[in-house]
Amino acid sequence: MDQVALESNAVFMGIEYLAIFICGLSGGLAAIRKHYDLFSILVIAWVTALGGGITRDVLLGDLPPVGITDKGFVLTALFSGIIVAVAHPEIEHLKWSMIVTDALSLGLFAVNGTAKALAFHTSGMTAAFLGMFTALAGGTIRDILLNEVPSILRDKHLYAVPSCVACVLTVFAYRASVYWNLGLNGEMVLDVAIVILVFVLRVISVKFNITFPGAMERRRAHLPSQGKYLKRPVIHPDSVKGAKDGGDE
Repeated sequence: MDQVALESNAVFMGIEYLAIFICGLSGGLAAIRKHYDLFSILVIAWVTALGGGITRDVLLGDLPPVGITDKGFVLTALFSGIIVAVAHPEIEHLKWSMIVTDALSLGLFAVNGTAKALAFHTSGMTAAFLGMFTALAGGTIRDILLNEVPSILRDKHLYAVPSCVACVLTVFAYRASVYWNLGLNGEMVLDVAIVILVFVLRVISVKFNITFPGAMERRRAHLPSQGKYLKRPVIHPDSVKGAKDGGDE
């Protein structure tokens, strides 16, 4: 397997640990709002932080998954659950700090997940899907366990869309680094730019209440069976009979 660019840099490995910690905090906080016990808080924190990576690794066949083999990742996720169990009143008030760090983790997980899939020589489309699973599956599993509508559907701000953009751009960045022989450092620069793009899109979306458009609003349905679309001549039986009689004369 080829090396993942961002994982070759100690700074970005530190950011990844921070991302895992923040995701664990958000998961644990969601469990506390449901009045769950400490064990459940730890489980939800772990699933939120590492569930996406576990899903990706299982689909890649990279077993056992890193979410249960990397002691640093596992302990960081569990530690976040303990911290939020004690400091949840303070963490509840750190709304923007959580949003900013979550935006950073969203981009980092999307890029890293896609890059790892590409390192396993998957196709670009497969890698993009696995990158999205890495970024979004942890929160989705958390919401399912808590009997909530998944945040990727519930959050009206740009959340899943930036991660999708990041995954597609990561595929192009990987292809470009191979085509132009940019090496690991060149690929890392492109990956960092993609993470920053996701971060900016997410934060601006929340700050200025930018949402992705939904279905087009329409009040009337135009069906082919309606008269103005399907006009047929009205033929009465009497008129047909009269025409035949006139022809015989």
